[in-house]
Parts: sequence; structure tokens; C-alpha cells
Amino acid sequence: MFQLSKVETLIAQDQKFLFTLASYVTILVIYINLNAFQYAVLGIVASILYFLINGIFLGHAFFDKEDTFFRLMFGGLLLIMLLGFVGWLAVIIYNLDATRFTVVLFVVTTICSLSNRKVKYRNAT
Repeated sequence: MFQLSKVETLIAQDQKFLFTLASYVTILVIYINLNAFQYAVLGIVASILYFLINGIFLGHAFFDKEDTFFRLMFGGLLLIMLLGFVGWLAVIIYNLDATRFTVVLFVVTTICSLSNRKVKYRNAT
């Protein structure tokens, strides 16, 4: 049976950086799809997976006391804000094309993963 709280706990624990690596792989899939295939379904699936993983990371890092649904929603909103901010910086520095968009995703994923790790170690001590 599919339960959101079990999936959220599994992703938030991120044993051996497996979900961070999965997020980086989705970035690679998005980049290849933008440059070569341009399949809408592939882009949608990769984007949903990217938002799910990183939204859970941020939700766990900043909204640990909230209910699972609210953690996911608030984490998703924070992810959108972070993507917008880093994307805005990229636009200010230089035009945002597929390669720079991929760099924005990479930077945001790294921030999300490190935020999740910081909370994990803070709660362990």
C-alpha cells in the first residue's frame, strides 16, 4: 500500500545520498530531453520526480514539526522560490538557456540536499 508518509521518511533519510543522486540523474534527464528529444512526457515525469525529492528535502529541513502533507506542500513552495531566486541570479549574470537552466537545477539540488543533511545531523545530536 502506498503511503505518503513512508515515502517522505525514506526520501528525507537519504541513506548514502541515493535520493540526492536520483535528483542529479533527473537533472541529467531533463538536460538531455531539452537538448535532444524534447518529449513532453519525459520532461513532465522527470520534473515531477525532481520536485518530489527536493520538495521533501526542503520540507523536512524547514518544516519538520508540520504534518506530512503540509511539509510536502511548504517544501514544494520553498523549492519554487529557491528555483526562482537562483534562476533570477542566472538571468542577471547571463541569459538562461538549457545549459544554464541545468546549472540552476544542480545548484538548487545541492542546497536542498545539504539543508536536509544539516537537519538530519542536528536532530541526531
